[in-house]
Amino acid sequence: MTDTIADYLTRVRNAIKANHRIVEIPSSNLKKEITKILLDKGYILSYKFDDSTTQGVIKIALKYHPISKQSAIKKLQRISSPGLRQYAGATELPRVLNGLGIAILSTSKGVMTDKEARTQKVGGEVLCFVY
Repeated sequence: MTDTIADYLTRVRNAIKANHRIVEIPSSNLKKEITKILLDKGYILSYKFDDSTTQGVIKIALKYHPISKQSAIKKLQRISSPGLRQYAGATELPRVLNGLGIAILSTSKGVMTDKEARTQKVGGEVLCFVY
């Protein structure tokens, strides 16, 4: 598999469509950072890193509305791929749904959202959009 971030996003999307409460994803440092951002911004309930196996597993508890049963995540969209990397400078960072969603970036100062990158005046690779 060449694009592990696309696999991560696809597993979460498929779990949401199937109304699963928990999804298990093979672990990596970049995926852990993306998961932490999703928790901080309120898109997931919780997560747990299980390092008992060689690679490790991330267990993510998905967040749903209690009455309407709709997921907190409406869309996960991969932007930069291994075949076509998408970079944005500090002044041209994308705004997702006019600021209602988030763009996750990989910068020289770590993985962060577009709003954090604007405040730190740093650009980087646009990994995905979440809303």
